[in-house]
Amino acid sequence: MTDDWTIRSRTTPEEIIVKIRSIAPALTLVAALSLAACSGTDDGTDAPDATDDTASAPADETSEATDDGADMAAPFGPTCADVPTTGAGSFDGMSEDPVATAAGNNADLSTLVDLVGLAGLGDTLNTTEDITVFAPANAAFEALPPETVEAVQADPDGLLTTVLTYHVVPERIAPEDLAGTFTTLQGAELTVEGSGADFTVGADAATVVCGNVQTANATVYIIDGVLMPPSE
Repeated sequence: MTDDWTIRSRTTPEEIIVKIRSIAPALTLVAALSLAACSGTDDGTDAPDATDDTASAPADETSEATDDGADMAAPFGPTCADVPTTGAGSFDGMSEDPVATAAGNNADLSTLVDLVGLAGLGDTLNTTEDITVFAPANAAFEALPPETVEAVQADPDGLLTTVLTYHVVPERIAPEDLAGTFTTLQGAELTVEGSGADFTVGADAATVVCGNVQTANATVYIIDGVLMPPSE
């Protein structure tokens, strides 16, 4: 004998079809929502780009470092403003020529260039790599006693060469390394004192009036005095 519960629990095929049809719209909605959620997750354009700030930071730091480096490499001193901004005598123009040639394009170094030519040192200065030249401006020679100028001009292979090579150090000296004692091309030692943009050179304390001028083979410090080597 079959109980009432078994009879009530039986479902006809027709009733099953009706129930499936009634829940089909709900299943379709759930599927659509699931696909939309997956699509939002996979689309990389919706996510914040975390690399933008990270990628730009090193570029900004590099730019600042480059600017600082440029400032450190710039010529300094009160007479640098008198140097032409264009042409062979400008800082850019001088940087392309060897030192004796570059000095010849600077109107304030014309006396020095004439004396270098008299002593026959032009080729030596132009072909020697990595040197530092303390270059007296024209006014420095004008301040010398006339008899001193006559004496050096009368002995180009001796006294004049000795004086001029005392102005040359056989290494490039950057401003941050300028304070110190150096052995010159002449053989005697030369002492530079100071810091920053204020330096004096030699026993008579000639002042650097335009420093860190770059040529193809030399660093030049223009000074307001003529350096005399110590007596032996």
